[in-house]
Amino acid sequence: MNKKLTLSEIEQYLSKAAWILKGPVDASDFKSYIFPLLFFKRISDVYDEEYELALKESGNDKEYALLKEFHRFIIPKNSHWKDIRETSVNVGIKIQNAIREIESANQEYLSGIFGDVQWSNKERLSDELLNNLIDHFSRYNLSNISVSADVLGNAYEYLIKHFADLTNKKAGEFYTPRSVVHLMTKIIDPKENESIYDPACGTGGMLIESLEYLKKSNLNPQTLKIYGQESNLTTSAIARINLFLHNAEDFNIFKGDTLRNPGFFELDNLKTFDCVVANPPFSLKNWGAENWANDPFGRNIAGVPSKSNGDMAWVQHMIKSMNNNGRMAVVLPEGVLFRKGSEGKIRKKLIELDLLDAIIGLGPNIFYGTNLSPCILIFNNKKEKHKKGKILFIDGSEQIKVSRAQNYLELQHIKKIFEWYSNYENVENFVKICSMEDFINNGYSLLISLYIDKKLEKNYPSIQNVSENLKKAWDNTLESEKNFKKILEEFNL
Repeated sequence: MNKKLTLSEIEQYLSKAAWILKGPVDASDFKSYIFPLLFFKRISDVYDEEYELALKESGNDKEYALLKEFHRFIIPKNSHWKDIRETSVNVGIKIQNAIREIESANQEYLSGIFGDVQWSNKERLSDELLNNLIDHFSRYNLSNISVSADVLGNAYEYLIKHFADLTNKKAGEFYTPRSVVHLMTKIIDPKENESIYDPACGTGGMLIESLEYLKKSNLNPQTLKIYGQESNLTTSAIARINLFLHNAEDFNIFKGDTLRNPGFFELDNLKTFDCVVANPPFSLKNWGAENWANDPFGRNIAGVPSKSNGDMAWVQHMIKSMNNNGRMAVVLPEGVLFRKGSEGKIRKKLIELDLLDAIIGLGPNIFYGTNLSPCILIFNNKKEKHKKGKILFIDGSEQIKVSRAQNYLELQHIKKIFEWYSNYENVENFVKICSMEDFINNGYSLLISLYIDKKLEKNYPSIQNVSENLKKAWDNTLESEKNFKKILEEFNL
């Protein structure tokens, strides 16, 4: 009986692959090589597993076991992992030919999934290096019987985070802290048979979290209809691999620039979804403002953002992508709450449309490469009656674990913020329900500190006490210095 691989074993296995590449390949490019090879190895091993099962059921009928019906993906002749392992020279060319054959044989699902790496570039990928990498990946069998989709998927997520650590990507570019994703998913609450859409899906983390959310809620995750769009070819391929490795059934990842070229339509209109969630690139420049004034998809519902900042373009695209029952969560830099100019006018219009349900301020330094304090905006196309004309403000800036290099939003913090959101009631210092009159009085700025006043604790020391304590500390310092000089004199120093 095969022993199941543990998450720790798989994580170490994948990390070692990165170390093999170190030197000839930049850390920022590790993902372009390791993720395709991991997927290639996985589907080869699963193919063999499916073949053996069909062979057993058919009484050793080899032609029967090769039938397409028994395999999720087809592995053409001479394109199996074993064929690569048997190659010692021109290994890169062999890999490149094999993965293109697999893509071609599975056009509907795997077209372009292995990315555009030039495996035949011997200056970067020598035969020796590739043989070492192939030997390393061959160490484990990655069939379903050896490693479950959950374990392999979680290890894959670990590696995504590991690469984000290595390259220190800016916020929103590559990796969203999973704690933030978890909070956003809890709030939008995806359900069975619903659709979820991420217009800036990156490596698919938010979409994966929705699957996990249903699973933990004892619901069937395979009924969820998943849609994502990503402009970067390699990253969009990684997202598709990620979803396959997490056993997602019904998904579609479109490669393209969402703001210039949205990928999902129903007849002549943008396709709409039950849940819309994203961490778009923060304050994106050159995002396509030139086409927004006459946007053919009608996304300029509140105005045209500045050409130097696309934050409000993402917000409007996502609002337009909600169906009649749609819920939406987007994480953005805090500046969207108070910046003036075109953003101020758009913000005013969005407030008047009464779709904005809640604003959650997060603590600083929880994203890679930036110490800014982001915020989560929650929109709802069907606000409950008692929430109409109101916005819930939550100051979650203190709900973090402070660390030297980076701060963390932990499970207890997520629980507290979600509790505040669900209870929908004022909490001194942390939560405030505000109305249209409040927004008018503040010039339609949504800066959280304008609405949540921090009250000093009753036992907070007075200025007089603080002053007296400082004086005592100073006197003690002078006395210590005096004694230290005496000691130096005694030793003639």
